[in-house]
Amino acid sequence: MLTPVLSTKKLNLDQQNRLLNKGYQLVEWDFITTEYIDIQLDRIGNLLLFTSQNAVKSILRNRNIDSLKQITTICVGEKTADLLTRNGWKVLCYREYATELGDYILQNHTEDNITFFCGNLRRDVLPNILKNNNITHKEYEVYRTNFCSREIEIPIKAILFFSPSGVISYMQKNLISDQICFCIGTTTANEALKYTKNVVVAKKPTIDCVIDACTVYFEKDYREVNDGKAI
Repeated sequence: MLTPVLSTKKLNLDQQNRLLNKGYQLVEWDFITTEYIDIQLDRIGNLLLFTSQNAVKSILRNRNIDSLKQITTICVGEKTADLLTRNGWKVLCYREYATELGDYILQNHTEDNITFFCGNLRRDVLPNILKNNNITHKEYEVYRTNFCSREIEIPIKAILFFSPSGVISYMQKNLISDQICFCIGTTTANEALKYTKNVVVAKKPTIDCVIDACTVYFEKDYREVNDGKAI
């Protein structure tokens, strides 16, 4: 019998095949959508801070993009760093989580003027670090996350989550009972843990690693779940 897996975002063809070729039944739905915001940049610092790939994609549409690419960047996430590098930026540093990048900023950039690009659902970690340590900065909201929940009527054994907002959107019209939730990182996992203890965190915060976590779990008949903490 095929194991039914729900992905809370639509996967590309290669990612789909990694599940389908191993005998999984794949159900997909984009539980969130992204809306880019056109902004007027009235003040730019000497260091750019991006918290996601969506922030980068939004800024790539800005009319000042050529001058922005001359400014060094720091960011959250390896994929974000890769996207910045491919588009001509120099990435001074990236960390996988905002807390880690905040520590780096405190150690290296307290005297800089930081321009911070983020979304409407951004966490308070980095803004609080910048404000509480009197680091000069300007924050721009450059994209908006919209919830697009949908009731899933077929039985599901596993759910793939890629952001805290994806968890929130899913829970608007669905429940989690005995499904195993595979999460892209600890922030997403901690949101899922509000509703279930059946949470597994990918080894690295990438879509491919979330898929790997799912297939390894079921192929090895792995049934250990954490006791209220992200693993």
